Amino acid sequence: MAGFDRRKFLGAVGAAGAVGMTGVLTGRAAASTERAGCVVYLGSYTTWGEPPGAGLQVATRGSGPALTLGATVPGVDDASWLAVAKDKLYSTNELVPDGRVTTLSAGNPPKVLGTQPVKGAGTTHLSVYPGGRYVLAANYTDGTVSVLPIQGGGTLGAPTDVVKHVGAEREAHAHQVVTDPSGRWVVAVDLGADSVYVYKLDQGTGKLTQHQQLKLPSGAGPRHLVFHPNGRYAYILGELRAEITVTAWDSNAGKLTAGAVVPTVPSSAPVPQYPAEIAISKDGRFVYASNRGEDTIATFGVGAAGAQLKRIGENVKTGGAWPRHFTLDPSEKWVYVANQRSNTVTWLPRDPATGLLGKPAGSLTVNHVAFVLFR
Repeated sequence: MAGFDRRKFLGAVGAAGAVGMTGVLTGRAAASTERAGCVVYLGSYTTWGEPPGAGLQVATRGSGPALTLGATVPGVDDASWLAVAKDKLYSTNELVPDGRVTTLSAGNPPKVLGTQPVKGAGTTHLSVYPGGRYVLAANYTDGTVSVLPIQGGGTLGAPTDVVKHVGAEREAHAHQVVTDPSGRWVVAVDLGADSVYVYKLDQGTGKLTQHQQLKLPSGAGPRHLVFHPNGRYAYILGELRAEITVTAWDSNAGKLTAGAVVPTVPSSAPVPQYPAEIAISKDGRFVYASNRGEDTIATFGVGAAGAQLKRIGENVKTGGAWPRHFTLDPSEKWVYVANQRSNTVTWLPRDPATGLLGKPAGSLTVNHVAFVLFR
């Protein structure tokens, strides 16, 4: 699949008990109780899609789960991923050939403070390194990972490092970069290289040194991973194969070891499927994955202290098309889904005891939506 074009690819596809239940969700603020009036940031694509999105919009939630759309923030193109750190909001600008990251005040509405080129193409994911000194960015189109220093006032400086992945059978496409729960290692997931890379970040120089390359089977197409809160396991979601690879994580050695592979859809599901997002509950008892194709979220029970996953219940329809991203709200009683192709954000009830999701309870129109972030 040399010359793999992401946008052509994306355009090609139009109640049970858990096993012995024994973290933080990437891209959302942690909290313990459901609260009214909370701010929700919605990212969308502005340079493509029918109709294109507004980039960055703000919604609020009242006493119930429904969202009310508020301000649109101008000047934030292709806001496909968002992260909050202290009082700052960081947004990818998934542009080709010049990807960028925009810094904003994390208010209602946010205000743009600056935009920094990442020296990579198609910036699709970012995270803030622990301690708040760096932003890490994954650049899908050219398969690179960038390190950007956080300056005074929270704005970003020019990259201190850009590392490039090389695919063995297809072009590299870096899709995610996060820090492991110990804070010692940077982990990057590359769909095109069928690999997960482990790096050491020199906090003084901002340089990355590769420590491990975990190679998955050819064509697995890993997209995102999530760590178990106990820090001993990670769950790697495949995009080109509808499956999750359970991996053991040794933070002392900085090493991932691949284990069992668990499908995200039943064998009777139509093909193809393109899973998109993976998340874990704060208590580590349940893992969730979205399936673009049947447009569902699958629920998994976590067993053996994190070493086992078992799909439980039926996969639940999201109430929209092409669920690119979803997040559990701060109370973990609701799941909010960005359905990119139906231009909707939907919300589904969640039972914290069983982990199971209910049918969609409502929706909000957001053109070409890509991401949902609770503040």
